[in-house]
Amino acid sequence: MTEPSPYAGTSAVTSLGQREGLVTLVEGQTFCLSGRTGDLRDDLPHGLFVLDTRVLSAWELSLNGHPVEPLTVDTPDPFTACFVSRGRPAPGHADADLVAFRRRRVGTGMREEIEVVNHGLTPLTVAIELTCRADFADLFAVKESRVVPRGEVETRTIDAGVELLHRHGGHVRSVTVSADRPAEWDDGRLRWRTTLAPKASWAVCLEVDVAVDGTGLAARFRCGGHDDDTLPERRLAQWRAHLPVVRTDHHGLAMAVDRAGDDLGALRIFDPDHPELPILAAGAPWFMTVFGRDSLLTAWMTLMADPTLARGVLETLARFQGRDVVAETEEEPGKILHEIRFGGATGLSLRGGHAYYGSVDATPLFVMVLAELRRWDPDDALVDRLLPAADAALEWVEHFGDADGDGFVEYERRSAHGLVNQGWKDSWDAVRHLDGTLARAPIALCEVQGYVYAAYVARGYLALEAGDTRGFQRFRAKALALRERFNEAFWLEEHGWFAMALDADKRPVGGLASNMGHCLWTGIVDPERAAQVAAHLVGDDLFSGWGIRTLAASMPAYNPVSYHNGSVWPHDNALCAAGLARYGFVDEAHRVIKAQVDAAAAHQGRLPELFAGFERGRPASPAAYPTSCSPQAWAAASPLLWIRTLLRFDPWAPHGQVWLHPRLPEWIHHLEVDGIAVAGNRLRVAVHDGAVEVTGAGALQVVQAPRPPLTSWTPGSAEL
Repeated sequence: MTEPSPYAGTSAVTSLGQREGLVTLVEGQTFCLSGRTGDLRDDLPHGLFVLDTRVLSAWELSLNGHPVEPLTVDTPDPFTACFVSRGRPAPGHADADLVAFRRRRVGTGMREEIEVVNHGLTPLTVAIELTCRADFADLFAVKESRVVPRGEVETRTIDAGVELLHRHGGHVRSVTVSADRPAEWDDGRLRWRTTLAPKASWAVCLEVDVAVDGTGLAARFRCGGHDDDTLPERRLAQWRAHLPVVRTDHHGLAMAVDRAGDDLGALRIFDPDHPELPILAAGAPWFMTVFGRDSLLTAWMTLMADPTLARGVLETLARFQGRDVVAETEEEPGKILHEIRFGGATGLSLRGGHAYYGSVDATPLFVMVLAELRRWDPDDALVDRLLPAADAALEWVEHFGDADGDGFVEYERRSAHGLVNQGWKDSWDAVRHLDGTLARAPIALCEVQGYVYAAYVARGYLALEAGDTRGFQRFRAKALALRERFNEAFWLEEHGWFAMALDADKRPVGGLASNMGHCLWTGIVDPERAAQVAAHLVGDDLFSGWGIRTLAASMPAYNPVSYHNGSVWPHDNALCAAGLARYGFVDEAHRVIKAQVDAAAAHQGRLPELFAGFERGRPASPAAYPTSCSPQAWAAASPLLWIRTLLRFDPWAPHGQVWLHPRLPEWIHHLEVDGIAVAGNRLRVAVHDGAVEVTGAGALQVVQAPRPPLTSWTPGSAEL
């Protein structure tokens, strides 16, 4: 039987919203999904995953033959948890005497310390059992609930535990579970037996090690090791120390920003070939790898926190930029990849993965991010290294991206295994006409034309910085021509909004959707049309009260619990809010941000990848989308873009300027951001009841004015 394509988006996705709750631990390309007891159950989407493979499918603790009952979970950092549970009470008793602590740390494997304490008044004989299974299932199979046995699994007992080996497709994977005290192995269980005096405890430390084709992957945490000196701990400490400090009188905003910092730190991955370059994974659990679009947009959104993330993303994506025409992977010269997957990789290096290029928007976004990074950090050497990649990206835009030569960038998949839709709304049913029918490819998305426009603007800016006047004029002309064509072809005068796309027949795909908010963000919208766009974005059809829906409630295809046809995505809202503020619709931007702050508070500060688009108040809190990733990179980055939007903060470091024009909403009286990195300076911006104070700018000139709606090319010049 032919397996479904992992990119098609037509397979059912298993729910992550289990009744007992889900605990996610992340470290690099290792993540662990468990229930609140710490148990991993293979009838649920649980497991320890390394390099997109589930290396532990079951890991269940029992005391005296009974599962433990959850009490609480503490997660002090993204890769650490302490699960506290109790044993079953004795017959006729309400309280249990046995309490279990499971202290877990993940990182290219796992370490777990299990401690059992007798809080009773009499000695207790305790049988401790740990069920251990490994199905070595592919991540996509787990995601889509289609795990079937593949290959052969062999079990070997070793002195300190057990080794499980899996042979399939010419590869041998193994997982070794070793304990620091002797155990019996019987019928898939490690067993210990002890007698505990009152108030006494018993403990064991277990290590889970992974190997692929005989190559062991170095586990981060070891029994008896010094955790403070491990690489994950050092990296997390350095990350936290580098982040700007945000202080505000609004608790919900402060909580969201704090959580954003920790989640983004957890989602950084480091290629051993280039350990100096942090990269961003898209999200846990299903997307713990590099995604072109996700990584680029997140890098843009996090510039206020750490410009080095953008540097790592750009350098990495340039290394994997398309060179050849390969229909199966949709690779083309100059194209930026969609994602990298690992499968049979023999190490953590990205070069061991398999790249897929089915993304229409990552390529212009690459050029945008390169130029935007230069506004924050004028590194000539970086631009010199990456400018050939930016030019190759624009070559792709104009030849492969615009295959029919109509001046717009379209997509149509070239592989039967590829994505049907290749913009950020990449589910198979995401692009619909006003009557709800599906648009036919090739499809030119409105936001993609905005990205291409902004890429031309960006490349013109880089040419101007280099003194290339002819290049500047050429890219300026391309940008102006595209903006004129776009506003003519995509504007629906009878509705007062921009079409979501043009279809294969160049007919407007007229569904009222959030896509046009990205067009405000990129600046491609003619100013005289911006007010109508703004009104629709915050009107009752699109705005749920928790945020802007992906598709308006009045559209036939609207479904509040669909992936892209009525749900609410935090990153989408953050970009729309930035676009609204850019065109001067500050009150509307504040309304969107407030809705998202409230949504974050309902999720303990952590914004999920998306949530349902129900009207606020019906229900009273934002309804979860069952398969939503959390943490997820661009959702985690959204609070940082809110801060930039509230401050209207736009540096232009090569020209020695920072544009700044804060205007706080009535629900915030004080906002201070200390440690914004611009051109080697660490700025502090404090706003209190309308008064603005800026320190640490050094030689930078602070221009207290908002950035114009359309990009200025040089200081003091007319708008483009």
